[in-house]
Amino acid sequence: MLPVETKRQRVNMISAISSQGKVRFMVYQDTMNQQRLIRFMQRLVRASEQKVFLILDNLKVHHGKLAAAWLEKHKDKIEVFFLPPYAPEYNPDEYLNHALKIFVHSGQLPYTVEEISHKILSFMRKLQHQPQLVSNFFRSPMLSYL
Repeated sequence: MLPVETKRQRVNMISAISSQGKVRFMVYQDTMNQQRLIRFMQRLVRASEQKVFLILDNLKVHHGKLAAAWLEKHKDKIEVFFLPPYAPEYNPDEYLNHALKIFVHSGQLPYTVEEISHKILSFMRKLQHQPQLVSNFFRSPMLSYL
């Protein structure tokens, strides 16, 4: 998840990428909660023709009872794996977050939630049409588990 803040305003994003270059994301303004995570996972499942294997970090929300119950109910369509604690270098999505932060903070700086959201959506939609660039996020030697 990527938080980008203005004074008192915060825009967040949850995203998932594949080594084949696919990108899925959801932008929101409130804090991450289990319902929002479930909604995102529902979208992943709906958009995939095969079983989804999702790698998550150890955000408390990812281990919640509602999310676990939903995953159990949909285990034929999605399976979750957790990264070790405090290991962002093993998460290819962190490389995407880094590139996004650079883009959001470049050029005309955004000052409102709408401006931040627009820059995020612009970057992510362009990224969805650049699978080779997304695949490059998986080239770190730390990601040899793939």
